[in-house]
Amino acid sequence: MRRLLLIDDDERLAAPLATFFARFEFALDAATTPSAGLALLRTQAYDAAILDVMLPEMDGFELCRTIRRESDAAIRELPIVMLTARGDVMDRVVGLEIGADDYLPKPFEPRELLARLQTVLRRARVPAGTAKRLRFDGLQIDLERRRVDSAGRAIELAGTEFDLLVLLASEPQKVFNRDEILNRLRGIDAELHTRAVDILISRLRKKLEPLDLIKTLRNAGYTFAGARA
Repeated sequence: MRRLLLIDDDERLAAPLATFFARFEFALDAATTPSAGLALLRTQAYDAAILDVMLPEMDGFELCRTIRRESDAAIRELPIVMLTARGDVMDRVVGLEIGADDYLPKPFEPRELLARLQTVLRRARVPAGTAKRLRFDGLQIDLERRRVDSAGRAIELAGTEFDLLVLLASEPQKVFNRDEILNRLRGIDAELHTRAVDILISRLRKKLEPLDLIKTLRNAGYTFAGARA
């Protein structure tokens, strides 16, 4: 059974969600404060976390940043779905910028949250029979361990950043437009198409520096320019 952690100060939310998720073989633990949630993450193994934006002590954005900075790789790379109470576009954009893997506006249907979680968990696994590594001049992508190395230096990527890199690097020289990238990665709302992809590309490029592997084709999209090693 997979284990999920919900960090939300609404105590009424955890019990019905736990009952619902149990039907699909997910166990749900809950914490009402970021400190309690971090304590659980540091002592127990989880497959994904669900973070509310509106929290005491620190908001969900800062909590997400804290998780992404953790020294423990299992915590740092944990898939994260954020809950945005207002459903505000900027909340979702900020969530992408800091490394969340998906987001869902409140109020939401439990079945939709389940679908989002299943999607991010599916992306975190390497399908059987696929190559376990992608190698390029100066860059190696380990699909099984979800690790990226450049000249012996580990490059720390959030879940969506890694998925974007794999998508582009799996088909070098192919031009991906913004809609195709979003549909392949997650199916983000149409209103976020241009902004979300640009944010992800910019963040990924910065982390890959000094390598210059992702090219922009004006009015067309993006392509991975690396040569297979």
